[in-house]
Amino acid sequence: MIPFFLECDFAKAASRTLWLKRIVGNSLFLLKACTKLQSAGKWSYPFVQVGECMEKQPLQYGNSSKESSQTRIYLNQMLEMAQRIALDEGRTQGVIPFLTLIRHSRPTSEMTGVLTPSICLILQGAKQLHLGQEIIDYHAGDYLVSVIDIPASAEVIGVGRESPYIGLRVDFTTEDIAAVVMEAGISFNPVDKKLKTGAYIGQAAEGLAESMHRLLKLAEKPDAAVGFLSSLMKREMLYHLLSGDAGHIFYQQFMLDRQEEGIGKAIRWIKENYARPFTVKELAKLTNMSVSSLHHKFKSVTTLGPVQYQKQLRLQEARRLLLGGSIPVTTAAMEVGYDNAAQFSREYRRLFGMSPSKDRKAFRDGNQTILDES
Repeated sequence: MIPFFLECDFAKAASRTLWLKRIVGNSLFLLKACTKLQSAGKWSYPFVQVGECMEKQPLQYGNSSKESSQTRIYLNQMLEMAQRIALDEGRTQGVIPFLTLIRHSRPTSEMTGVLTPSICLILQGAKQLHLGQEIIDYHAGDYLVSVIDIPASAEVIGVGRESPYIGLRVDFTTEDIAAVVMEAGISFNPVDKKLKTGAYIGQAAEGLAESMHRLLKLAEKPDAAVGFLSSLMKREMLYHLLSGDAGHIFYQQFMLDRQEEGIGKAIRWIKENYARPFTVKELAKLTNMSVSSLHHKFKSVTTLGPVQYQKQLRLQEARRLLLGGSIPVTTAAMEVGYDNAAQFSREYRRLFGMSPSKDRKAFRDGNQTILDES
């Protein structure tokens, strides 16, 4: 179920609430309905999180209309700078190693990959994200944040040569999050103790937009202190995200990474040992959890069960090996833990829509892309 923080016209609040209750079981239908109302000016949302429905709250886009206007100014200026820097199709990476600009002049097919810890801001165009069982559209001024590795897919929509998709991506690590939490003295005591999915979509508020604006300005005209200054700006962005509406999701990951046992350890173990076979019972014992608790909490954070998560990581790594070189398909399968080439090919086709050999050919012909960008 897709939860929304809503800014609504409550003139017919009672009937609308009843209407929402009737359709809330169908996430895709709800998404389309909300999109229509948003276009009509009935509501907007500062972030969308996959998983559990949250309380309705007003959109926080600044403390005044002046601040909202300033945010738009920052976004427009970032678009102008990004278009000057990102002249080529695909990814552009400059002197700041954790900053990437992306340009697409045509809609893409669905790109499957793994979201890694990052914030991806759309400056022009739109994307459709497939995460777990949810499908979410997000547009210029919206950003996608992931705080853990989460398998997902996405496609660029509604763009053309005259108005290309332009996005920027800032990568960070869990260590970066921990440093900001510790040094800024940030803490949370949420009423709801349930684990949240480690990814969400939000709207850029003024503080975050201003930090990203300065980072892009530095990337366009770097000076001798670019490494030092860009690092400070990234920490400032993380501070704004931690102190924003969804800061508890960042803090949750900080706490999971500090645990010697539990779900954080389970995720780390699978990432480090994805090629090794295991059972959920063995993983539960390793993390000192019950099987049912492990499965429930793991899916809450990653949208997948432990075995499905491992399978996605295996197939994504196999695809990276295949698209990045001339390694034989059977060798790639064995490298990631498959001992049955036929099973590997079946599962690869099921996830990526074509066989390993056809996928590699399509990628080399420029007809296939991978989800490693904003």
